[in-house]
Amino acid sequence: MPDTEDRNGTAPTESDADGGVVTAAKAEPGTDAASGIITPETAVTSETAALQAVSRPTVGAIVAGIAVVLVLGALTRYFDTHVPQWAKGTPFQRVAKSIEFPVYAIAIGLIGNVVLAKLSLRDRLSAGFRTEFFIKTGVVLLGASINLKILVTAAGPSILQALLLITAVFGFTWWLGGRLGLDDKLRALLSSAVSICGVSAAIAAAGAVQARREQIAYAASLVIIFALPSIFVLPWLAEAFGLSDAVAGAWIGGNIDTTAAVAASGAIAGEKALQIATIVKTTQNALIGIVAIALTAYFTVKVERSKGAALPSLRQLWERFPKFVLGFIAASVIGTLYLQSADKKSGAAHIAIVNDLRTWFLILAFVSIGLEFSLRGLREAGWRPIVVFGSAVVVNLVVGLGLSVLLFRNFTV
Repeated sequence: MPDTEDRNGTAPTESDADGGVVTAAKAEPGTDAASGIITPETAVTSETAALQAVSRPTVGAIVAGIAVVLVLGALTRYFDTHVPQWAKGTPFQRVAKSIEFPVYAIAIGLIGNVVLAKLSLRDRLSAGFRTEFFIKTGVVLLGASINLKILVTAAGPSILQALLLITAVFGFTWWLGGRLGLDDKLRALLSSAVSICGVSAAIAAAGAVQARREQIAYAASLVIIFALPSIFVLPWLAEAFGLSDAVAGAWIGGNIDTTAAVAASGAIAGEKALQIATIVKTTQNALIGIVAIALTAYFTVKVERSKGAALPSLRQLWERFPKFVLGFIAASVIGTLYLQSADKKSGAAHIAIVNDLRTWFLILAFVSIGLEFSLRGLREAGWRPIVVFGSAVVVNLVVGLGLSVLLFRNFTV
């Protein structure tokens, strides 16, 4: 018969080999230091402690990891600065000028990933790949370049276009991603990236929904892949359609996902188109915080709340909310107030220093993403994110063109 415990709580009994009855002592968790008996509980505890001791990064490993990121970041900046100069006078001049630092940073980070893995150093140095810190700091510094005074100048059409376009494109991307069965966190990243301002919006969304690093890398890669041809295609289409400077600028600013790419495309379309494109893109950038708040609430209340569970409290929402978005908003307010009070030339110079610092942090973030990148998440996602993002880009172009014509056809620069 199987061992049993009687109703009085006495220890179970079992027969020995000779047919006698043996009473087993009732085991208590823990171990007796005098007897040296190890119970399963203490065995697991000892094993866990041993694993933690082995996996705990040393100060030297952290410093070495940070040093690797800094070196690869400096190499990224070197290529970002010099490749356009090397390509001058060649057929690749325009392409080289339009390639942004995230392309170099991720590529160099991936190469470093492979090299360190071959040397069995990647896991040991990974504690120094401070991706989250670099990303959050870069997004906060991005806020300093958003002058709220400029938004007021073109408040009517640019804010209305941004709200309508973001709502339409985000909604379509979220819907299509759901139809194709994408992970909700990846849906949030792709929807934010394609509807607002590319990589920066994806990073803010990642903080709100707690996305994985490989999902951020995937979203960033898609943004870059689709943004590069848009730099040249949109000015060409604007000329072919006979669009005015204001409409062309609004279309470019509302559709190309990264600020630097918008500047490059707007410059091709003309100085007046560039001014409107910058205002429209700045307006979209300013809405990052609102989208982060909405995603935080949606994922906390709808996606991750079990059926029948109570609604989360305001404190729980606050704990989940990515606090660096508040830093982004604060930096924007401080930057705007500073530019109002400071001399125009010196103020612009100081903001340029902040922007350069922001670029450095984002470079280090993308290098770290490349160093930590894993193909596992991308294999799981397959082709569906590409279809979702590509379809959203088409919808963005069509809706964006309609809104640009409707809202900016009588706008004079």
